[in-house]
Amino acid sequence: MDVIAAAQQSDKAFNHAMEHVAQGFEALGALVLVVGIAWSLVLAVLAWRRSGQPAQGYIALRAAFGGTLLLGLEILVAADLVRTVAVAPTLENVLVLGLIVLIRTVLSFSLETEIEGVVPWRRAQLTGIGGIRQASAAAFNSTSPD
Repeated sequence: MDVIAAAQQSDKAFNHAMEHVAQGFEALGALVLVVGIAWSLVLAVLAWRRSGQPAQGYIALRAAFGGTLLLGLEILVAADLVRTVAVAPTLENVLVLGLIVLIRTVLSFSLETEIEGVVPWRRAQLTGIGGIRQASAAAFNSTSPD
């Protein structure tokens, strides 16, 4: 009986630890979104001020925040995966996870297509973080009109 009790205690401790890991991923995802919107706004203002054109600020904001959303979604999917696979791997939870991943995949696909103006398989080198990189480069390398 002691072996069974020890195994149950170990299983309970593992589930508890994995729940905290999933919560950590969720917190990280939320942090990425909050910091990302702040950084996106900074890039937009820089692009606007350096170029003198509000449209450049909007383009930088849209690209940077779109990339932030994609990164945040990926981190939140990781949290769902940990929670479903490690903590409560029931058939119902796996089906719910599948639906969540499907919705987030469609959302990610739509965001990438909207941000970059081309479907993902047609673009050569950009990833979700590529939008942030491009917006940063545009904001810091913009030249003001003469």
